[in-house]
Amino acid sequence: MKFKKWIFAVLILAATLIASRDLLKPGYFSIHDDLQVGRLYEMDLCIKDGQFPCRWVPDMGYGYGYPLFNYYPPLPFYFGEIVHLMGFSFLDSTKAMFVAGFLISGILMFLFGRKLWGDFGGLLSSVLYIFAPYHSVDVYVRGAMNEHWALAFLPGVCWAVYEIVDRKDRKFVPVMAIMFALLLLSHNLMAFIFTPVIGIFGLLLIWLKKKDLKGKIVNLIIGGLFGVGLAAFFTLPVILEKRFVHVETMLMGYFNYLAHFVSIGKLLFTRFWGYGSSGWLQETGMPFQVGVFHWILAVLVFICGNYLFWKKKLKKEIFFLFYFFFFIFLGSLFMVHPRSVQLWKNLPMIEYLQFPWRFLTLVIFSISVMGGGTVYLLKNKKAQILCSLLLVFLTISFNIEFFRVEKIFPMTDTEKLFSAKGWNKLQTDAIFDYLPIFAKAPPGGPAPNRPEIKEGKAETHDVKKGTDWYQFKINVSEEAKIQIPVYDFPGWKVEIDGKKTTVFHDNFLGLITIVVSQGEHLISLNLRNTPVRFMANLISVVSLCLLFYQIFRKKNKISSK
Repeated sequence: MKFKKWIFAVLILAATLIASRDLLKPGYFSIHDDLQVGRLYEMDLCIKDGQFPCRWVPDMGYGYGYPLFNYYPPLPFYFGEIVHLMGFSFLDSTKAMFVAGFLISGILMFLFGRKLWGDFGGLLSSVLYIFAPYHSVDVYVRGAMNEHWALAFLPGVCWAVYEIVDRKDRKFVPVMAIMFALLLLSHNLMAFIFTPVIGIFGLLLIWLKKKDLKGKIVNLIIGGLFGVGLAAFFTLPVILEKRFVHVETMLMGYFNYLAHFVSIGKLLFTRFWGYGSSGWLQETGMPFQVGVFHWILAVLVFICGNYLFWKKKLKKEIFFLFYFFFFIFLGSLFMVHPRSVQLWKNLPMIEYLQFPWRFLTLVIFSISVMGGGTVYLLKNKKAQILCSLLLVFLTISFNIEFFRVEKIFPMTDTEKLFSAKGWNKLQTDAIFDYLPIFAKAPPGGPAPNRPEIKEGKAETHDVKKGTDWYQFKINVSEEAKIQIPVYDFPGWKVEIDGKKTTVFHDNFLGLITIVVSQGEHLISLNLRNTPVRFMANLISVVSLCLLFYQIFRKKNKISSK
């Protein structure tokens, strides 16, 4: 039985369409994080206003704006903006972002699984990954766009790492750089827990292959650093400018990790499904199942692999890979369980993950990879094909019921974004996220349409604003103190008649305040790059140029031969 390569692409696309079939229906659906459409709308405003990379959004924070995309990973929204610019609505573009996450994860898991187990093993790993129940939780329950995309690129990074170690050339160093950058730009917190696993995986492969150990380690480091460089425009400000926004609320109340541990029973021995939230005593809330079919298959593969190894019928490399992924599975399960609380209390920065059950990402990754090993253990080609197709069918059959929306509402962009309810939601939901540090509390009402005269006598007119700029004219009859409805934040440059002026933020909301002398004046505000943002942008541009140089140099070498 011969299968052409395009058949696998068709099968992965079919699996994606089955998993995302509800996303292809008109309207929009209920999810926990119901700001995805709004974030895409704000990204659209940025791009059309020439703000790139997008950092400041004008409508959130109750209309005062705040630096959302200086801290919130932007990659899915850049993709969504491309889709929107092709003519699709914001609602359909957002759903396309979710569908793309399924498709990318399927393709990259296939490439990784194929490298380990062959074509049909790769196909099985791909479908297991797409149809892992937690994958559905991310999309249909939580609406966690960025985590969904991070899951998509994890197998891509591992695939590139394997290729770097396995090959004699450096062809996949740029591939690793791109994949790692895309991971960082999808979800920086997920990259935080994925990176150690990727690093250990690379070192294990180098030890197993025993080929040019020093050179392979150098190549992996170069690939990783290139990836960090490509994503530097986002990652450096996140780290170095964190002190300029309120992040303490991300660890308080609902977001305290102590409220979100999960028992083994709920992880392994249930097929419960619901659309509620996580937290204390949420007995009928969010589903946390690993997937009974998934973990049983992974355990069977592990047992059979051990048996075949001791019978000397399995290569040492495969045996150790089985152990590696099985330990990732067990270790990640442990991090979700209450018994891991001491690790959570002592590991630095880990509390920013907020939810221990985020480690289910590594659980479904590891058991999906292992599940594909079922095919590898069969030596007969026909048996491999039949087994793979049967298990693909069973995977979909056992899990398809979880891949559905709770409710779908017939609506348009206008109803979602610009109705009174929709616009209020866009402006006020997650209002404390990334609120500039000078604000003592979030605003209690919407921003005024024009600057306010706090002292003196003046009149404002010709007020204009964009995503990262604000401009107005003012006629001052008596020296006036003017409060502009924009949060102060490093990078804002305020000019009076083209000359820089002193800015104050000595008010409860930390709004930009200036003193204007008597006369007619033009006031302009522009968000400029801080030294950190300038260097971050420069590093990304230089990294991108070096990446293109490496790629085209290799192509020229190949063509000259």
